[in-house]
Amino acid sequence: MSSPDYPSCSDYEVIVRLKPEVLDPEARAIQETLTRIGFAGVKGLQVSKRYVLSIEDQVANAAGHAEQIAREYLANPVSETFQIRKL
Repeated sequence: MSSPDYPSCSDYEVIVRLKPEVLDPEARAIQETLTRIGFAGVKGLQVSKRYVLSIEDQVANAAGHAEQIAREYLANPVSETFQIRKL
C-alpha cells in the first residue's frame, strides 16, 4: 500500500515493547492511576512505541530494510522486542 504522504513509498509499522521480564514503571503508574480513578477492571497494561517507516518502493528488499532499522536503531535487544508489519 502506498503511503498517503509519500505516494511512491510503502509504509511499515514497527511496534517496540519491553520484554515481559523487564519492569515497566510507566505502565505500572498508569495502571495504578486508572484503578484509583475508578477503572478497577484493568488488570494489565503495556506501554509500547509505534514507528511508521515510509520506504521508497524502488528499494530492493524494503521489508528487510525495515527490519534492519528496527533491530539496529529502534529497539534495544537487551530489554525490548519488536514486530513489523506492512501497512
